Amino acid sequence: MTDPGEVRASDAEREAVVEQLRVASVEGRLTLVELTDRTEAAYSATTHAELALLTQDLPAGGAVPAPASARPERKRRWFVGVMGDTKRRGSWRIDQELGAVAVMGDVLLDLREAEVRTDMVDITAVSVMGDVKIIVPDGVHVDLDGMAIMGDKKIDVLEAPPGMNVPVVRVHAYAVMGDVKVFGDSRAKPLRRGFAAWREHWRQLHGDDWRELGRQLRHEGRELRRQLGGERDGLGRGY
Repeated sequence: MTDPGEVRASDAEREAVVEQLRVASVEGRLTLVELTDRTEAAYSATTHAELALLTQDLPAGGAVPAPASARPERKRRWFVGVMGDTKRRGSWRIDQELGAVAVMGDVLLDLREAEVRTDMVDITAVSVMGDVKIIVPDGVHVDLDGMAIMGDKKIDVLEAPPGMNVPVVRVHAYAVMGDVKVFGDSRAKPLRRGFAAWREHWRQLHGDDWRELGRQLRHEGRELRRQLGGERDGLGRGY
């Protein structure tokens, strides 16, 4: 009999888990890096057991966010560096649009450990003879527009394959003799990402084919139970 956890997952079930993860993020239960990691894992999951692992610490159903029109209008939150540096990293909350202005200075926004309470992160970045740097988890979708005059605006992020419902970071960049750059984890000092770290630790212990190892362990467990059951039957018959 097939183990229920080993039943193959469907595309619809993967999308349902991705939506549950998105709602959990808006409710403040997941950081942006956790949402990105788990979304990537959901799309690569092949069984119900793998999908269940991604949501085992989340409620079965989250509250549905209120429509955008029902929410009070929020002002943009600004980070400004004028002939100096402004940095925002670590654990923080994003529940409104962001703005970054660097005038002969630097502004750094690290979004990876932020709690994102909106459907997407919207940033207006202005650089005049300065640098605005935005760090995101690899795997998010970055939508960069705007203009650069004697300056540069660019993305250096490992994005997810097309068709995945991954987190979105939208950046409107305006650079005059300055730079606006969006970096991924692979181009910044990496974080120890909870789910990814667990997955890497498992691979280091058991090799790349950890799913096959799991199947082997379950098979050996069933065989051991069968043998023990046979021994009990033999004892009952007086052998």
